[in-house]
Amino acid sequence: MDLYISPEQNRVEASPSPTLGVIPRLKLGSFEPPEGFIDIAFKKGSSPLKIANKIRSRFAPGVFRASTYKTHYQVMLWIEEERERRRDLSRYDFENGELRQKGKFYKLHIDGLASKRPDLLLGDRICVRLSGSGKWVSGIVHDVIDEYVLLHFGKEFKVLRGQKFDIHFVFNAQVYRRMHEALSWEPFFDRITFPRAAHVSRLGKVQNLSGNDIQPFNKNVSKNPAQRQAVTIITRMPPGSVPFVVFGPPGTGKTSTIIEAIRQILYTNPNSRVLACAPTNAAAELITKGLSGLGKKALIQLISPLRRKTSVSKNVLNFTYVNDREQFDFPPQSDLGKFRVVVSTCYIASVLLGIGIQRGHFTHIFIDEAGQATEPESMIPIRTMANDKTNVILSGDVKQLRPVVLSRVASELGLKTSYLDRLMSNPIYDETDGRGAKPLVKLTKSWRSHPAILKFPNEEFYNGDLEACADPGLTHSICNKWHGLVKKDFPIIFHGISSKDEKEASSPSYFNIKEASIVKKYVASLLNDSKLKLKPENIGVISPYQGQVHKIRELLRPFAEEITVGCVEEFQGQERRVIIMSTVRSSSEWSKFDLRRTLGFVADPRRFNVAVTRAQALLIVVGDPFVLALDPIWKAFINYVHLGGGYKGTQIDWDPSKPVDRKARLDKARRRLGRYRLQKK
Repeated sequence: MDLYISPEQNRVEASPSPTLGVIPRLKLGSFEPPEGFIDIAFKKGSSPLKIANKIRSRFAPGVFRASTYKTHYQVMLWIEEERERRRDLSRYDFENGELRQKGKFYKLHIDGLASKRPDLLLGDRICVRLSGSGKWVSGIVHDVIDEYVLLHFGKEFKVLRGQKFDIHFVFNAQVYRRMHEALSWEPFFDRITFPRAAHVSRLGKVQNLSGNDIQPFNKNVSKNPAQRQAVTIITRMPPGSVPFVVFGPPGTGKTSTIIEAIRQILYTNPNSRVLACAPTNAAAELITKGLSGLGKKALIQLISPLRRKTSVSKNVLNFTYVNDREQFDFPPQSDLGKFRVVVSTCYIASVLLGIGIQRGHFTHIFIDEAGQATEPESMIPIRTMANDKTNVILSGDVKQLRPVVLSRVASELGLKTSYLDRLMSNPIYDETDGRGAKPLVKLTKSWRSHPAILKFPNEEFYNGDLEACADPGLTHSICNKWHGLVKKDFPIIFHGISSKDEKEASSPSYFNIKEASIVKKYVASLLNDSKLKLKPENIGVISPYQGQVHKIRELLRPFAEEITVGCVEEFQGQERRVIIMSTVRSSSEWSKFDLRRTLGFVADPRRFNVAVTRAQALLIVVGDPFVLALDPIWKAFINYVHLGGGYKGTQIDWDPSKPVDRKARLDKARRRLGRYRLQKK
């Protein structure tokens, strides 16, 4: 049903929900695209590459530099915003909805809501009208409970028994407007957006410090030369230095490194103030937990008033600001300015200007997991809070998750390239170039995984540079105890199964019942083995599809509800003793195998890297080997597990000892084999 409402269309707005706080904000502009822009960007029948080239020639600046920086990224944001506006919510619109009054609110049932279809947040807007006619009325989401939302409307809004409503989900453009606003702040500094060799020279002798002249608060950091060096350089950098990068592959302790650096900055400089950001709530909360020893007077995390207290861990709640309605809020400028460290997501950092914090208030701005944020998102804290003396520090891994970008046209134009990615492509950050010191430290000691789990991603993504340094008491805790291993001293299982993936009518997401059942059996076996002493929180289950996440949660709820089941993005920066992965996609029609259509985003090297590097002691992958082997990296991984003795289930039909050509189109070979077998029948 097409119920798209243009911004010009008249509707009755809801009054604010009586218990939702208001995010302080500056007056934001509308940031409308040029005339004709949207028509060209969404022209039907043209490929994303052709559209991107036309956008470049007509609207994008010819040269990417400081004077064109704003327009360069605004072009991408206009496309991504319209893509999300048009397709991501309107497809969930429906007719004949029922509103049932519950005190000051109205309860609305939404099919698929429990599995985030649609993904609604407190404060979002939903428009309703009497079925087929009448004026649209805007309601505000007050709460989300399983398959229901509670909506707040204006006082005049009334519902009679039996009335049915058309339901339209309204796109929230605030995130994009705040990114546009951040891009608009001038003047800005070449040393941050376009650093050159001349800017690096400002670091001087600081780059050559080994780290022996600091006393780390974290004993583990004291044992790691690369971490000590990074902390020392960050602490001793003169004001106004070039951005510094902590490149941290999986399990190397990059977050621990920036936490140590923040503590050293505060210890050595009594006038220092730090803004520490991350793209996600989970990553921001990890920073707060790591800095909790600073105490409540020095540390605060800003959390959106639209989040529930139950969604935040108890360790973090102590460092938040809560109003008299027991909801998250922001302290006044006079109080906020007293904290030595402010933690937030990149987006929530936009409230600082609205509260009254001025540019230059923070001596240092950190962004952890910087590879997951688009550059405009990273610029919210940087461009609104940094002045000519503020130092910027990024930590992350360009081999792990990239920003989520929905529009293929915006991706072609460069929105999927994070600020961290762009800096790392700059020669001054090239770690392989031996000419001169670099404003970067690469961490290579991995403190997470069993050597056999680390070996494949290490060789595939990091040139074999990583060194397995984790405690054997943890990493080898399952090898010789659990009867479920195919080979006792090899803690990886690939369980091959050829089954059938499915979709529900109301969802674009896939699920696979057979795979979900196998995951359940593995979880039960691990938890029931008393020798392992595993608790549900020691196990994580990863699947690339929300539909499968929902099915597995249902199966585990009766006996292991505490296990985290989620998509790859939910596990970045996390670790578990056991990781079980369900890849979902499967097909018995060999002659129709196609890499892009069949595998979709399962065949994403960065997602693969994150998924297989979360496990400390045991990694189990459940999937269809013939479908996964369409992708060269997956095929190489299956071969690695097969040669290591960890393969079971459906037998493969190729030689696992034969090297895999990473550039080959394996889906074409599989189709040829499928057609040959059909002819032989």
